[in-house]
Amino acid sequence: MEVTHGTERSATSGQLPGARTGREAERSIRRGPRRVPAEFVAANQRDRLLDGVARTVAERGYAGARISDICRAAGVTRPVFYELFAGKEHAVLSAYRAGTALVVARMAEAYETAGGGADWPAAVRAGLRTLLDLLAETPPFAAMLVEIEAVGPAGRRARARLLAEFRRFFADAPPGPVGIPGAELTDALIGGVHAALYRWIDEDHVSELPGLLDTLVFLVVAPFGTASRPPRPSPTSAPPHG
Repeated sequence: MEVTHGTERSATSGQLPGARTGREAERSIRRGPRRVPAEFVAANQRDRLLDGVARTVAERGYAGARISDICRAAGVTRPVFYELFAGKEHAVLSAYRAGTALVVARMAEAYETAGGGADWPAAVRAGLRTLLDLLAETPPFAAMLVEIEAVGPAGRRARARLLAEFRRFFADAPPGPVGIPGAELTDALIGGVHAALYRWIDEDHVSELPGLLDTLVFLVVAPFGTASRPPRPSPTSAPPHG
C-alpha cells in the first residue's frame, strides 16, 4: 500500500497530538465553490488523525485502540486513514514521533533562551520545565510515552531514538567525575529522567508532573558538580498515594 509522503513531519498545528479533538467544527473542511488545495486537506486530515490516535490510545491503550475508534475520534473516514497511514502501528508511531519532535524542539528553544552553555544548570532547568509543562498540559500525548512500549520492537526503537535526542542537552555540561565515561553517564541520567516520567504518567499523576522539576534538575546536574546540595523538599516532589 502506498503511504502519503511526509507523514513523519511534526504536527502542522504546532500542538502536541491529543491537544485538540479532531471533531472540532472549525477543523472540518466545508464544501463550497472554491476548491481547497489537496495539500491543505491532507495536512488537516493528518493532524486530526494524530489527535485521534493520541486520544484513543490514551483512553483504550494501544492494544485496545481500533482504527475505527481513531477515525471516529478524528472525524475522518477509514479510507482517508489508509491514504495517510499503513495501519495502526504506523499511525501511532507517527503521532509519537511528531509529538516528541515538537517536545524536543520546544525544550531546545527554552534551553538556548536560558543561556545554553553560558549557564548550563539554568538552561537544563528551563528545558526540563518545558518538558514537564508540555506533558502536563496534554495528558493524551503523555500517555503515549508509556503506551509506545506496547507497539513492540518498532516502538522501542522510536523510544531509543527519542532518548538519544536528549544527549544534545549535555554537550555544554562541565566535565563529569574522573574515571566515569561521559557517554555512559549521560545515557544513565537520561534513562533516570525517563523512568521518573514513566512512573508518574503510568500512575496517572500527569497533572502533577511539574512538581518533579527540582528533583530532575538535581539528578541531571549534580554528577557534574554544579549542584552543591539537594533541592529543598517539596510536597509535590513525590506522586500522591492513596
